[in-house]
Amino acid sequence: MPVSTAEIQELRKKTGAGMMDSKKALVEAKGDLEKAVVILREKGLADLSKRAGREAKEGVVDAYIHANGKIGVLVEVNSETDFVAKNDKFKEFAHDLALHIAAADPKYVSIEDVPEDETKKEKELYKKQAKTEGKPENIVDKIAEGKLAKYYEQIVLLEQPFVKNPDQKIKDYLGSIAGSLGENIKISRFVRMQLGLGQE
Repeated sequence: MPVSTAEIQELRKKTGAGMMDSKKALVEAKGDLEKAVVILREKGLADLSKRAGREAKEGVVDAYIHANGKIGVLVEVNSETDFVAKNDKFKEFAHDLALHIAAADPKYVSIEDVPEDETKKEKELYKKQAKTEGKPENIVDKIAEGKLAKYYEQIVLLEQPFVKNPDQKIKDYLGSIAGSLGENIKISRFVRMQLGLGQE
């Protein structure tokens, strides 16, 4: 019995199982979604905790060289399956990231990647500035947190407004892509090189 792509996607969404396993289960269950879930669970292929704990091991490395050849970017974006890694929407996302990194020059992927001492140093600086400006003691921490969030927007990729759509942060773009593709998507790492930087 033939099964539709929509039915396969629905089963994958429900169970977290792979594409081919979902198709086989639906064929075996003669298109009955609930029976297919039971079949996958019996075979141990249904991960009912779904995407959250699943590792993103597939993916792409996208490269972008700016037209004048003075800036180059490599970015690694991972997905759970090669099926998604080959998807045009996924590839476009990876390329958009490379373009964004070339333009926005982030230093880290996520806030967790920022060294603790750097965060501490910046926060202390902002507190000191607020006190010097005569701000009331009870709001100094709040001011420092606000300035720290702005600092993260400059140096952390996921916190930056997307250059093609400044109303959307990169983390929101990532979330929308992951949601539409139905998989855990992860930006693993990137490198940005600029001609002449670091040379005396």
